[in-house]
Parts: sequence; structure tokens; C-alpha cells
Amino acid sequence: MTEIEFSLVKEHSHSGYEMLKDVESPWPLAEIIHQHHERMNGTGYPKNLKGDEIIIEARILAVADVVEAMASHRPYRASLGIEAAVEEIEKNKGILYDDTVADACLRLFREKKYQLQ
Repeated sequence: MTEIEFSLVKEHSHSGYEMLKDVESPWPLAEIIHQHHERMNGTGYPKNLKGDEIIIEARILAVADVVEAMASHRPYRASLGIEAAVEEIEKNKGILYDDTVADACLRLFREKKYQLQ
């Protein structure tokens, strides 16, 4: 993707926030969506949040989103497979992804043999 294309893709977290910001819910749905591409080391988007600045629900969604995106076919590339996705989470645990969330994900796929449908 070009830089311009990637900047357009990055708009989806803000668009999701805008769609959900007025929805009444016991959970912070809009903020979860807004923050789901933030990374623990501050390299994510849209606000470059880091560590505890990122709500736990967004940290969970971030890991789930990466696994699903890598393991699924996309119009611009074939599926990379679940093992590549799990390796990505393991490699960047504590760097990009929350340690506890990453560990839970790794247990699900490696120990519990969870499979995406």
C-alpha cells in the first residue's frame, strides 16, 4: 500500500468511533474501536497511545484483530495462516501487544487447540 492508501485505511478506527460514540452501552464501545490499533509501545494509531493509556478492551480487540486479519484471506493477499498469526503475537508480546492478552491468545491456540471458524 502507498502512504496515501494506508492513511485512508487508518481512518476506519475513527469512523467506527464516530458511528458508536452516541450508542448507550455498559461498555466503552466507541473507545474500544477507536483504540484497537494502538500498540503497547506507542507506535499505533490514531493517537499513539501506549501502555496503560490503552483500555484493556482495546488491547484484547487488538490481538484478536491481528490474528483474524492474518489468518483470513484479504483482497490484497492470501491468508497467511493461523501459525503466522500466532507467531506474530508471540514475537511482539509485550512490545506491540499486552503481555496478559497475548499469553491468553497463545494458550487458546497452542494449548486449547482453538480454531477460527
